[in-house]
Amino acid sequence: MDSQQYEQLLEQLVAGEISEITVTPESFMAFRAAWSKRSDRKSIVGEAGLYGKILYTFQKVSD
Repeated sequence: MDSQQYEQLLEQLVAGEISEITVTPESFMAFRAAWSKRSDRKSIVGEAGLYGKILYTFQKVSD
């Protein structure tokens, strides 16, 4: 998956259209490129799983 696809998934996550994004070690750098461009990235929280997989969810953080 490339960073452009992750940008679309992140938009869907923040909009509530999907509840989570699973990122594998192989695609982490593409995810990070898309995630780092977002101003709301502090609200996109990752939880480490088995074998390097990370599960990202959206949790609104108040400033």
